[in-house]
Amino acid sequence: MAKLHMVVDLKCHILLKDVTSFCDKYDIEMINMEDEYVDPKNRIRKTNITNRHHFVVNNFNTVLDMQIQELGNRFTEVTTNLLTCMSSLSPRDNFSSFNKLNLLKLAEMYPYNFTFDEKDKLIDELGHYISNMKRDSRFDNLNGVSDLAKRIVETRKHIEYQLVYRLIKLSLVLPVATASVGRRFSSMKLVKTELRNRMGDGYMNDSCICYIEKEFLQQVSVESVMQCFQKMKTRRQQF
Repeated sequence: MAKLHMVVDLKCHILLKDVTSFCDKYDIEMINMEDEYVDPKNRIRKTNITNRHHFVVNNFNTVLDMQIQELGNRFTEVTTNLLTCMSSLSPRDNFSSFNKLNLLKLAEMYPYNFTFDEKDKLIDELGHYISNMKRDSRFDNLNGVSDLAKRIVETRKHIEYQLVYRLIKLSLVLPVATASVGRRFSSMKLVKTELRNRMGDGYMNDSCICYIEKEFLQQVSVESVMQCFQKMKTRRQQF
């Protein structure tokens, strides 16, 4: 908890510093943060708090709590643990986020991608991997896991650290798969409405595909669709 307060105080200090710099640059008058805060709804009543206390506690912390609550509502505990484990692969700040236990937990979340023997081998491979990465200057100043994946392939280290590279690939694929699933669930609400609640699974699946891949379908001409239907087997008697 103390570490969390330190992070919040640091972020708030950086924000106030940026605001002060912006006001100085464009000659905008800024209030003294150490003066007593005046409530605009009742300027007579004393608040007994400073402007800094008001903007940090009543504004900054309140917005931060709302964002944390929103993230908690959107992400389950399993998803949060998964993202925490994935963050241990980040190469930023000379792999400062590296955590062997989290990466082993990440491998446990993919039982079909790692055999029992591979999980044991991963323990030793992670130790050699992080030691090698920190000594290799070619892996300095990388921004994310995607940059790490490219550099590992360029340096041919994906052959030496095959299990770690497999974790990296799974981490890169997961956001795409999660976004695709989210888009499909959102499209279902738009396609299967109250007026079309008796829609069958097959027709709903076809309709969702058309809605999700609408950018691709826009490239398909009407003539090609008509030709496709004309070439289909005739199921009704023609007159």
